[in-house]
Amino acid sequence: MTEWIAAPLLLAGSLLMLLAALGALRMPDLLMRMHATTKAGALGSGLIMLAAAVFFGSAEVWARVLAIIAFIMLTAPVAAHMIGRAGYFVGVPLWGRILRDDLKGRYHTDNHSLESPPEFSERRQHEERRGQ
Repeated sequence: MTEWIAAPLLLAGSLLMLLAALGALRMPDLLMRMHATTKAGALGSGLIMLAAAVFFGSAEVWARVLAIIAFIMLTAPVAAHMIGRAGYFVGVPLWGRILRDDLKGRYHTDNHSLESPPEFSERRQHEERRGQ
């Protein structure tokens, strides 16, 4: 009986991992590749882990699987963000058809900080003036 539950989970997880691999190959720039592999890869590996837990069925396996899934869900987005940020600041070229780059001209290479967007700076100045 557990095979009938584990098989679709395993198949769905494998298909998502395949989509993640195809996304890594087909997407035009680093940020899009990171997005495809993180989303589909984390969900696909989680489904494969669930299939293993359902198939084996012991509480010990379930505890390990849940810990693995939690670890993947917590670390994959953070790791992708850090790799994408490092790639952007090192100068990895973006896709030529990107319409908007919100970070362009706002990053200070000397102290590695970002300026606030103009609308936030203006709002903060306005609030400071009203408070005085």
